Amino acid sequence: MANHEYSISKIESIILRKLKSDTMFNGKAKSDVLGETSTGTSTSLIGAGTSMKGDITSNGDLRIDGTLVGNIHCSAKVVIGAAGVVQGDINGQLADIMGKVTGTIKVKDLLQLKGGSMLNGNIQAVKLQIEPTANFNGECHMIAAVVPVSSNGKATPEIRREIKHEVAAG
Repeated sequence: MANHEYSISKIESIILRKLKSDTMFNGKAKSDVLGETSTGTSTSLIGAGTSMKGDITSNGDLRIDGTLVGNIHCSAKVVIGAAGVVQGDINGQLADIMGKVTGTIKVKDLLQLKGGSMLNGNIQAVKLQIEPTANFNGECHMIAAVVPVSSNGKATPEIRREIKHEVAAG
């Protein structure tokens, strides 16, 4: 049997490589093995060249660069990349569309239709930004932002300032 000497950094590198391969093939995340807790702020990716059929639910950010036939329910930001294609409805906090979407998009904050994007479907958003070379065919419904209230039933001071600022600017 050969005697091998390894530095700490070499051992860490071997362990991390092993953990990454375990995550990919047996579903155990590095944090599960090391006892770390997840913050739920990771980004999920459907890469270019990948096609998927079915609904996606995510608590973290989601980016689609491939093709999805199904609905997206996301409590964070949804990004449809330039090569991304979605045939289904999108529900999220924020959304940036650079690719092609056929379906209804509902966001609780800002929806951005970037240059070159194509949307065939309806929009429901609090804020909307459409770049000149974006293509949008459908109905648009602007909804009011949800205003947090304090225990006494009045808007918090921070929200009152924001509302005043928007009214003054608009």
